[in-house]
Amino acid sequence: MEFIILILAGILFATAIYNLLQKQLLRIIIGTVLLSHGAHLFILTMGKLKQGNPPILTEGISEYTDPLPQALILTSIVISFGITSLLLVLAYRTATENDTDNMEQLRGNDNE
Repeated sequence: MEFIILILAGILFATAIYNLLQKQLLRIIIGTVLLSHGAHLFILTMGKLKQGNPPILTEGISEYTDPLPQALILTSIVISFGITSLLLVLAYRTATENDTDNMEQLRGNDNE
C-alpha cells in the first residue's frame, strides 16, 4: 500500500514540476497546489501506514498509531490553503491590471 501511495506522490510531483514550468500564471498556481498535495502524501507515507488504536494509554493495547504525521499534514493543509488563496488573489489582480497572464509578457519579454 505504501508503494502505491509513493508512486502517486511521484506522479503528483512530476505533474507539479511540469505545471510550474509553464508560461500561464494559473498553471503555475495549479503546479504549487499539486506540489503541496504530493508533499502531504509523502509525509503520510513516511509515517508508515499502520493500523492501530488511538494513542490513549489503556491496558491490554500494544499497537498504537502515530498521530504526528496526521498533525503535520493537517498543519500543512491549512498553510497550503492560505498560500493558494493568496496566489489566486495575486494572479487575479495581476491579470486584471496587465490584461495578460503570460509570464513572458509580464517579464517584459516580447518574444511571441
